[in-house]
Amino acid sequence: MTRISIELVPRDAASLRQDFETVRRALPQAGLINIPDLTRMEMRSWEAAHLLNREGDIPVIPHIRAIDVAPDAPLPCSEESGINEILVVEGDPPADPSRPTYPNNSVEIIQRYQREAPHLKVYAAFDPYRRAPYQELEAVRRKIDAGAVGFFTQPLFDLPMLELCARWLEGQSVFWGVSPVVSERSRAYWENVNHVVFARDFDASLSANIAFARKVLSFVMKEKSNIYFMPLRINLAAYLSGLMMPAV
Repeated sequence: MTRISIELVPRDAASLRQDFETVRRALPQAGLINIPDLTRMEMRSWEAAHLLNREGDIPVIPHIRAIDVAPDAPLPCSEESGINEILVVEGDPPADPSRPTYPNNSVEIIQRYQREAPHLKVYAAFDPYRRAPYQELEAVRRKIDAGAVGFFTQPLFDLPMLELCARWLEGQSVFWGVSPVVSERSRAYWENVNHVVFARDFDASLSANIAFARKVLSFVMKEKSNIYFMPLRINLAAYLSGLMMPAV
């Protein structure tokens, strides 16, 4: 059965609770929340996950940045605490150069979780944009060998790219990412930071973004795969309510 996750940014406890309630009202089909770990935020992803676990019965997947994990420190979420799944990402260098980081990669941290917290299901990241496909698929194989049970993709912005990646990841458990782009600033972010190439006829209207998200959801459901929505810089209720479809 298709799992639908919503990515919520942990700006602070109050806004996180508000966004969580919006998800429950606007898209009750969403059965999962995933939380990024953003260095500009005071709340860490696992702290947000514990908070939401106390608020309701929707499972939460926190993101863990590999470069933030100290070699001699306990792994985040390694204790038995109600969190059953995590996503390990490499992590971009923090904007604050005084913030400590460590020379870990995601494969090494996935292996640590396998050794030290085998009760957790560990997902890994898949990004088809930042480097050559053969390099990314080699990384996929290393992450699977390390113990990853599946993948969360970077958001995709056109169906041909989705279909191509689905062939590359055939047989894997995948959460396909979708994120609305409704401004030039947002488009520039994806182009400059993630090296996304948008189609020439890309439409940044809200209605077009909702229509695309529904197409991806239909594709994912047909493929019996999973999906997550990353609703950045947009009215959360308006976007999610537009995604309502027959029961998954």
